[in-house]
Amino acid sequence: MRLRPVMGGSLSQPTPPDLGVILLLFLLLLQLDPMKAMEDQTQTQETANNFCSEETLRPSPYAASQCFLSCNRSTPKCKPEVIERFWIKKEEELANETSSVRFLDESTVKATVHEVLVNSSQDLFFSTSPFQVPAVLNENETEVPNKVHLPRSLFERLRPKMNSVRVILMVINIGEGELFKGSATGQKFSSSVMDNHMIGIRVGTEPIKDLDEPVEITFSHKQQHQNLQCVFWDISQGIAGDWKSTGCSTELRTNQTVCRCDHLTFFALLLNPVLDATTVKTLIQISLVGCGTSLCFLLFTIIFYFVLRFTRERFKSEDAPKIHVALCISLVLLNFTFIINLEHTPPKQRAPCRAQGGIFHYFLLCCFTWMGIEAFHLYLLAIKIFNIYISHYFLKLNLVAWGLPFLVVLITGSTSSYGHYAIKDGDNHTTLQLCWIENTTALYITVHGYFIVIFLFGGVVLSLVAWKIFHLRGSKAGKEQNQTWKGVITVLGLSCLVGGTWGLVLLTPIGLTTIYAFTLLNSLQEAR
Repeated sequence: MRLRPVMGGSLSQPTPPDLGVILLLFLLLLQLDPMKAMEDQTQTQETANNFCSEETLRPSPYAASQCFLSCNRSTPKCKPEVIERFWIKKEEELANETSSVRFLDESTVKATVHEVLVNSSQDLFFSTSPFQVPAVLNENETEVPNKVHLPRSLFERLRPKMNSVRVILMVINIGEGELFKGSATGQKFSSSVMDNHMIGIRVGTEPIKDLDEPVEITFSHKQQHQNLQCVFWDISQGIAGDWKSTGCSTELRTNQTVCRCDHLTFFALLLNPVLDATTVKTLIQISLVGCGTSLCFLLFTIIFYFVLRFTRERFKSEDAPKIHVALCISLVLLNFTFIINLEHTPPKQRAPCRAQGGIFHYFLLCCFTWMGIEAFHLYLLAIKIFNIYISHYFLKLNLVAWGLPFLVVLITGSTSSYGHYAIKDGDNHTTLQLCWIENTTALYITVHGYFIVIFLFGGVVLSLVAWKIFHLRGSKAGKEQNQTWKGVITVLGLSCLVGGTWGLVLLTPIGLTTIYAFTLLNSLQEAR
């Protein structure tokens, strides 16, 4: 329909000049009136706040689309559940035969409406690209990365009631706000929707559930290190909806996830981050209990060593017990600072937090260094064996073990790398904050890089020792051949000394199991 401007009335005589000046002055006075300006500003704000109200959404899909960008749960008079209900109702309207709309192509919503004969003998496939209106796929086009598969059995169950039915496919970009978020796993902000996209599927005007053959929704994505779960938007529990997984199964593929569900509604792929609020809380509890237990054994070991030192002469001269005790002392100091860092809220002032982060960093590096020294001493005793005398050996080891970390911390502190460090979940919400290294580059170089060097050195030495143990046992006949398990226990014990269990940190991207194993084994390092 072409709209034409409507003009009416007759031409009037020009306004006298003096009257025009008076009108101009009057308008200027209105603009300069502060009370009037304040009222205008208030009215503008109320209009903005009411932009996403139910009254403004009802006539305009475009307005509802824009609300995804402007409305969240903290915006006054802007209720996300209103927008969420709007699109659910809009899908119902498109399914009604009285609707003449065949597609929607808004910035955040893409939808298509198709008439399908219920006596069709073929399955239907639709593309669901986030940036295009959904389209029907031919048989030779079904290998697209994002698609929906509707089995023909779905339409067969409708034959007694109708000859044709409307099929609606809707792709919604829910944005970065709080729309269609829900509580998901029971904790607020504990999950997020993959790529912020959800797929709406509707066949006819009546709800469809308990399908004999499930519908398939395929989501393409990059490799993820989080738990993926197929979910649907459930509004049966009240006004505010929530993501549920009942009736849906999840099949993980390479850069793809296939969701199979026995009903039709709005679907999405949910990211359940490994380190959500609940997981972080559990890991903290495990760490505190483990560190407390470890502290008891460490202190007992140190006291027991000094008792033996005064009662047995060889403990004064041998270097191995001294190195073990030095490692124990560094672990005691690390555990104390770690518990303090976890149990106390980080100071708001930057200087105290930097100092706390630097101390924690220092004792962590001291532990790593003493583990490297354990590997070095093991190499001298088990591999080199001959010509291993070094003058002032233990004194030099102490200079390296306590001095090198101090130098690293000094350099790190001079670059202002310490501060408030936040651990965030998949929805970018803070689950834990402590005083640590906030500069990512410094963290990777002075912690990850430092540890990897120590870990690789220890791994090489441990491999050589293991080879020597099993090679010697294998070369002997008789009773020694059935004592392989003793060699295994020996190697496992030595791996604790050289920091072998810390190597599990390299496997933490695999999933939650390795994170729990890493936390448990290293918090109980000396209890073992």
